Amino acid sequence: MADEPGPAFDAFVRARYSSLCRVAFVMCGDWQQAEDLVQTALAKTYVAACRGGVDSLDAYVQRVLVTTRATWWRRRWHGETPSADLPEHPTSDAYEDADRRSAVLAALATLPAPQRAVLALRFLQDLSEEETGRVLGCPVGTVKSRTARALRTLRDSGLLADKHETIREEACHHA
Repeated sequence: MADEPGPAFDAFVRARYSSLCRVAFVMCGDWQQAEDLVQTALAKTYVAACRGGVDSLDAYVQRVLVTTRATWWRRRWHGETPSADLPEHPTSDAYEDADRRSAVLAALATLPAPQRAVLALRFLQDLSEEETGRVLGCPVGTVKSRTARALRTLRDSGLLADKHETIREEACHHA
């Protein structure tokens, strides 16, 4: 057994924990599950690092995060049916950012898990197409096609349309 990663691993966790939680949250849509997912991925990464089989902690933990999420998703009961329409009320208060974040998360939840994973890694982690392909274990072409398909689906769904702007335009025409 190789030496324990020790202080280097501790520093890695302190530096990357919040970022990993954000990625996990986008992948699963639940903050508590995201934290559980990150802790599980870090535990698996630590064990692998102790064995000496990890070249890059960052790449390894991201890969474990994606595969662990996929495993958990397969085991989860899918009997619930999410509603496609959420009630939207125009606001111009401090909650507008929270509403927008909720709309984005709802739209992301409509995508298949592989497309959400690509978007999370490409746009939240700011990984290149090549790095994303390495983490997901797929060719760059697959990363490109999943990204394009996901973005097209989000655009076509209308879930991210600015409903506040539409309401303002209608009010101006009636005034």
